[in-house]
Amino acid sequence: MVTTEIPARPEPPTPAPKRTGRKWALRIVLALLILAVLAVFAAIAFLWWTDSKIERIPSSELTSLQAVDSGPRNFLIVGTDSRENLPDDFEKFGNFSGSRTDVIMLVHFVPGEGAQLLSIPRDLKVDFEGAPANRINAAYVIGGPDLLVETVQDVTGVPVNHYIEIDFVGFAALVDSLGGVEIDFECAARDTKSGLAVDAGPQTLDGEMAIAYVRSRTYQENCDGSWDTDGSGDIGRTGRQQALLLAVFDQAASPSSAFNMPSFASTFAEQIKADEGLSAGVIVDLGRLALSLNRSTIHTTTLPVKNHSEGGRSYVIMVQPDADEVLTAFINGDPFPS
Repeated sequence: MVTTEIPARPEPPTPAPKRTGRKWALRIVLALLILAVLAVFAAIAFLWWTDSKIERIPSSELTSLQAVDSGPRNFLIVGTDSRENLPDDFEKFGNFSGSRTDVIMLVHFVPGEGAQLLSIPRDLKVDFEGAPANRINAAYVIGGPDLLVETVQDVTGVPVNHYIEIDFVGFAALVDSLGGVEIDFECAARDTKSGLAVDAGPQTLDGEMAIAYVRSRTYQENCDGSWDTDGSGDIGRTGRQQALLLAVFDQAASPSSAFNMPSFASTFAEQIKADEGLSAGVIVDLGRLALSLNRSTIHTTTLPVKNHSEGGRSYVIMVQPDADEVLTAFINGDPFPS
């Protein structure tokens, strides 16, 4: 008997794996691309919206500025004591007409490196054409921002590329948009005229208290049980102004302020006056630089001066050769002399 082998039935082909995973991957990539595009357009829209809020000073009114295309930039930062739109709870700061420069600072930004901040005492003696022997803050009253820029350049030799101005209300709003800023006080401090009153140690200042701190002219400290008046005058005030500005940088760059940044950027734009050359592109570059700054990359000093009286008025005048050494370091971006 012959046995016939029946050939084995071939196995059915294995079905190709479904491409569900690949499809989902493509969908995720596509969604991310769409989100990226939307984020770019949203950033552009926010930047345009923010830029549109800045009050611009026409170029025809700031002819003394020196244009620069790239590289280091010098800013003249001016804080005025304008009482325009002053809230009722700010009445302690007085209710005077007009506007004077209470803060005058030169800021030198070097891309990829850091920043230098040079305070100019507002009582610095200068000579204006037709108005000799005056204080530098009078330049703003006599000829507005342009005369102030011209005077600062003449006195310091520092070319000024951009101008930014902010007043009482604006600076207080800026501080509040960050949720306040922290200053570490070595001793309890007060000023019964400006309203400053803080204990020793780290203190978070809101906008109103920050103004009271930087504007204090009768600053007192209690380190050993008695209140002692700070006799450093205008120099002490510039030191407090620098300390507060550093605190603003620290707070703006801290991770805890990430959710406050849109409000901060919007408030900054709403509260400042700036030259027309401060374009959106320059603001973006400055924003990137500002977020990378910290206390180790911001170097501060005050123009070396000494008290001086002339014609029955008190001023401060530059101390030489110290002042020239500081100005040369600022212009060249070198470390300030110790």
